Parts: sequence; structure tokens; C-alpha cells
Amino acid sequence: MNTTINLNEMGLCQMLRAIDAGDCTTEAIIHACFDRIDAREPNVGAWQVKRSREAYLTYYQANKATLDASLLKGLPLGVKDIIDTVEMPTEMGSPIHQGRQPIEDASCVAQLRAAGAIVLGKTVTTEFAYFKPGKTKNPADLQRTPGGSSSGSAAAIADNMVPMALGSQTAASVIRPAAYCGAIGYVGSRGEFSLRGGQPLAQSLDSLGLFARQVEDIQLLRSILLRQPASIDPTNAQLPTCVLVCHGESVGDLSSAMQTATVKAISLLQAKGIKVIELEAGDRIREMVNHHINIMAWEVCRNLVIESFHADQLSAPLAALIEQGLSMDRASYVASLDAADACRDWLWSYSDEAEVILTPASPGIAPLGHDATGAPHMSRPWQAMGLPVINVPGMTDENAVPLGLQLVGKQRQDDDLLHYARGIMTLFAQE
Repeated sequence: MNTTINLNEMGLCQMLRAIDAGDCTTEAIIHACFDRIDAREPNVGAWQVKRSREAYLTYYQANKATLDASLLKGLPLGVKDIIDTVEMPTEMGSPIHQGRQPIEDASCVAQLRAAGAIVLGKTVTTEFAYFKPGKTKNPADLQRTPGGSSSGSAAAIADNMVPMALGSQTAASVIRPAAYCGAIGYVGSRGEFSLRGGQPLAQSLDSLGLFARQVEDIQLLRSILLRQPASIDPTNAQLPTCVLVCHGESVGDLSSAMQTATVKAISLLQAKGIKVIELEAGDRIREMVNHHINIMAWEVCRNLVIESFHADQLSAPLAALIEQGLSMDRASYVASLDAADACRDWLWSYSDEAEVILTPASPGIAPLGHDATGAPHMSRPWQAMGLPVINVPGMTDENAVPLGLQLVGKQRQDDDLLHYARGIMTLFAQE
């Protein structure tokens, strides 16, 4: 076995190639993950509940022949604690569901398990995937928020505890923590993945999210979840020929550091001969932020009916969102849905040449403190429009704190988005 390989820093596909080549073993990777968790979890707090090292290895050894022959080889998976797992509680970050034990896996968990993943544990979520923070801290800077609501999954990936993790996004719950922690986070086109077995928040907005260390890992996991032929291909990256840039000012407030990062990214693209078109949106994208909030409020108060009966156990922000939804008229809700559809059609008619949109993934670096999860407005428009999105890490501020830029793709063209993301991430990594 090649002992010079840093197993914790390898991506999922790199691990699988190393196992196949005989450079390492599944057991070595399992131990590396648990060693990292043992060292860092007391400070980071990414896990709500997890297997012990002994229990994990016992399960692996009992199923070794099957797992060694599988695609994912028994490697560890983190699952956000709003997604059902048959052997572990799913408590959704709320005392209302303390001790809740699902009787079956969510579809996404079942599919990855069938492909050979082993659930290492449930990652911390905010309350019902909304705003109330959990215990997780940002591994890039423990004094900062990791974002929400998929905070545990983003932190576990960014801190090299596991090679793959599941999250969810209704507003910015994958992209923002990925940006803050310096991880890759991907949200598919609306309806791309099954949501069976996940806590619903707002059905017109909810999306499954994937976290990993390399874009090729996202491509592999996506193929598995779609029950499509899956292969580990290290070569299918490409750069787009034309990028539409939506500056953060078109969405809402942002920091000067994020403005600088966006300008730097534009320069890198142009240096490679990529055409850059700057989106002149007026107030149209900014208005989508409020439309997203309307849709979310209307649907949340109708999804969390049971939970609203326990008002004394809900956080103030979630209770306020429920009240907002109850006070709305249905015409306003429908108007916001229609506005999202119209904006999506307009957006992609703006330029026939553009293949992908580049825009800030968050207003800036992760804020200091742990009482809030940061502002989600940079993701709200794209989520309302149901477009596929991926955070591309690589940029930092002057103190090396992560700054995320997101790529937004055309609806149902997720494969193209991921190809472009691989190319652009490689470009950023060269700096």
C-alpha cells in the first residue's frame, strides 16, 4: 500500500481509483475518516449522531464481499438530519421530533446504500432546514458560522471527515454553507432527484443537495441517484465558450471582497478566451428574492402543520415565517410562482451564446459568531427559478477565508453545468 497518499484529502473518485489500483484499501480510508473525526469533531460539531469506528468496521467486515464488489466500496456517507435513515434517528434539528426513528431509508439513501455507501452518521441541520443554527462551527475558521441549513454536511466535507454527504436546499441551504466552508455543493434542477423520505419545507423550492471534494464526485453520485450508468471519468471537464455574469449588486447587498473575487474570476475567464457578457437585470433578479420568500412562506405553513401545533417549541424566525404564510392571499402566492417562471424564460433569452451564469454564492465570507447562519439572498432567485447550481470553491479573501462563486445552469442541463464547473474549478485552482 502506498503510505504517502493523504487519504483525507482525496476525493471520492480518487479514493475509488486508488482502491482499484491497490494503492490503498477501503479499511485504510475508513480509519482515516474516523481519525479525522476523532481529532476535529469536538471543535467542529458536524455530527448529530454517528456510528462508532468499531460498529462501522464490524458492518463492513460482515458485508465485505458485497461491498468490495460494489461501486462505492463501503466508503462513508454523511446524511443531513432531515433525511430518513432506517438505522439512525431523524430529528430535523427540533425537540419536537426528538428520538424519531424512521422505518425505512429515504430514496436517496437507499440508492447510495445499494451502490455500496455506508451511512457513517447524520449531519447537523438547522431547525427544519430553516434558520435556527445547530452546534456546527466553520472548519475554515471556528469563530465563524458554517452557514445553514446543511451546515453539518458542508463542514464534514470541507474538513475531510467523509468523501460524500447529502444535504437539501430550499433557499440557500447547500450553496451558502458550501461557500462559507470551502466545499463543493450542488443542487439539481427542480425535480431532478427523488425527495421521498426527506422533510418537506416548500414543495416548489425543495431540492436534494450533494456535497463532495471534486466535481467528478458529484457527477458520479448524480448518476447513481438517477439510476443511470455510472462511471469514474477523470477527463470530462471543459470550459464554456461564453459566460453570463450576474454581479451580486443585482441580487442584494454584498461585501467588497466578494466584488473583488467576482472581478478576478471574470479576468481568469477572459484570459482563457472565454466570452463574458454582463447581465443588466435592473431590479428583475432582486425582485425574485421577495418572490422566493412569498413562495416559501405560503408553502412552509402548509407543510409544517403538525409542528405548528407545538408553537412553544419553534424558533421565533420559523414561527414568523409560518405567520407570514398564513396572512398571505393565494393570489400573491400564484403571482410569485408565475414571476419565477417568467424570469427564468427571460434570463435565458438574454443571450443565446451564454452556456452558464457566474454569480456570487453568498454576500461575502462567513460572518463571525454562531447565533445566525448568514444571509441567503444570493441563492433565492435561482432556487425560485428551479435552476441547477453548484458552488465552485477556490477564491478567498485577503485572510484566506473562503469566498464562493456559484455557477447556474440551464434547466435540465445539469450535465453541461457540471462539465463547465470542472473546467472552471481547475482554472481557479491554478491561481
